[in-house]
Amino acid sequence: MSRERPQAWRGVAAESGEEVTARISSLLRARSRRLLGILLRPHRRSLALAAVLIIVENVCAMAAPYLVKLGIDRGIPPLLDGGSGSRGPLVTTGIALIVVALVQAATKDAFLRVSGRVGQDVLLDLRTRLFDHFQRLSLAFHERYTSGRVISRQTSDVEAISELVTSGIDKVATAVLSIGTIAVILLVLDVPLGAATLLVFPAVLLLTAWFRRHSERAYRATREAVALVIVHFVESLGGMRAVQAFRREPRNQEIFEDVNGQYQAANMWSSRLAGVYGPGVRGLGHVTTVIVLVYGGTRVVDGDITLGVLAAFLLYLRRFFEPMQELSQFYNTFQASAAALEKVSGILEEEPSVPEPRHSLAPDSTARKGGRGEIHIEGVRFAYRDRPVLDEFDLHIRAGETVALVGPTGAGKSTVARLLARFYDPQEGQVLLDGVDLRSIDDESLRSAIAMVTQEGFLFSGTVADNIGFGRPGGSRGDIEEAARAIGADVFIGGLVDGYATDVRKRGGRLSAGQRQLVAFARAFLADPDVLILDEATSSLDIPSERVVQRALRTLLADRTAVIIAHRLSTVEIADRVVVLEDGCVVESGSPAELLSAGGRYHDLHQAWEDSLV
Repeated sequence: MSRERPQAWRGVAAESGEEVTARISSLLRARSRRLLGILLRPHRRSLALAAVLIIVENVCAMAAPYLVKLGIDRGIPPLLDGGSGSRGPLVTTGIALIVVALVQAATKDAFLRVSGRVGQDVLLDLRTRLFDHFQRLSLAFHERYTSGRVISRQTSDVEAISELVTSGIDKVATAVLSIGTIAVILLVLDVPLGAATLLVFPAVLLLTAWFRRHSERAYRATREAVALVIVHFVESLGGMRAVQAFRREPRNQEIFEDVNGQYQAANMWSSRLAGVYGPGVRGLGHVTTVIVLVYGGTRVVDGDITLGVLAAFLLYLRRFFEPMQELSQFYNTFQASAAALEKVSGILEEEPSVPEPRHSLAPDSTARKGGRGEIHIEGVRFAYRDRPVLDEFDLHIRAGETVALVGPTGAGKSTVARLLARFYDPQEGQVLLDGVDLRSIDDESLRSAIAMVTQEGFLFSGTVADNIGFGRPGGSRGDIEEAARAIGADVFIGGLVDGYATDVRKRGGRLSAGQRQLVAFARAFLADPDVLILDEATSSLDIPSERVVQRALRTLLADRTAVIIAHRLSTVEIADRVVVLEDGCVVESGSPAELLSAGGRYHDLHQAWEDSLV
């Protein structure tokens, strides 16, 4: 299904080459900054306090070399003049250094506490937003976006962002303040010596620009590669039965080694870049130290500057290049975080293809309150991307009627079910529930009015009672057991080791396929919807289980609208009406007996099904 692009992305298609790359990169960075701003906005006061603390901490750090200068220039000369001078200036300087160190330690500790709390709150908010958004995104998104990529966004990408908002804030704030402050102090202490010190700065900027240009691509490649590793790992483990059944382990191993090799290569690329930048900055720092020592020492001998100024310069230089090296290391983190932030922000800006109505109906005017489940499908056109399925499709289902949709594979039966459940919206036409377009009913009311049982019979980790109770959150244990009895599931549940308290394990692995489906039916019975959709819901049952379910279905479907989709035509026999579909169109409609005796398409399908049982 197509969705209109945001305004900012229009026009990109009209460009080409480097312009497109630059434009897309700019849009991605803007989107990432927007998300980061949204996440940090609730913490403005804490961030302001953190800014004050880091400034105070930086002032204390920058004061120490200057105090050493004062101690040398004011405390040592009197002592050298005959040894009769006072040691007061040295003692005062020592005390001042201790006080400054204590204040620096206290403010640093407070800053780390505040920034750490902000970082964890941001990560908590981000994980919550991601989980909530993934749940609200439509089925179309989840069908094209693999579970491995979903896990990658929620784990490795969030972890990369965690490095930025926890330790990254401290490093970058300290480094930027230190570099800027020291550059000013050096020029204030002595302009000629300060200018000589900053001569290497253009070389540092050029090296940094080179590193930034290449590392941005390297770290984006790293994030893409780790996503491929996670995707293949999750899908291989998720389909382990098929993997082992078809002896696909060698091929899966080949694929994993390939994507794992891509991940290693991307990391090696990043490491090589850091290996050039870090030592490069360190080497420039050593060159600068030599310049200051030779030029400054000459000026001390000539009496142009004091020994304390030279000592302060050397101390400041060490603090000048150390932050640069830390920035190079942080830039690795920053690039990984920026690439992860781009991917996460892209997910959060993904709009559901089935949006909530802007002006939803009040709960007391929805199908559950105002009717019994009459359905009209009028003039519906629907296609999966470029593959048309339904064209001018019409169907009317009376309230309380059970209708079976049958037909060959690809006829559009499951698509009709998905439109009724509003997993998708039609491109044209409308689907009405008691005269109300499904697009005008809020999601909560719609889900309480329409329920679907699918072929998979998916169960969550937990007990049997938990999985049945999923149909009505807050339902009592008595309600759960009553639903199981009505559907006939209480027989096998009573035979389990812990009965209703039995842990079904991952995806219901402790139960058979038939038992899982019976639990799914009990869940639907407990939900008590006005409209029940059964999409191949009995296909996984054996014959004895199917007979149990057939009897239970008559109770389950009584006084409610039901749509049954089945290839096993034994399930169709309980329907009031059968609708035969071919190529997205209704070709026959009538009771099972009428269509069977008419000798038409349904008769042929029924005959083919009977022949398959022989």
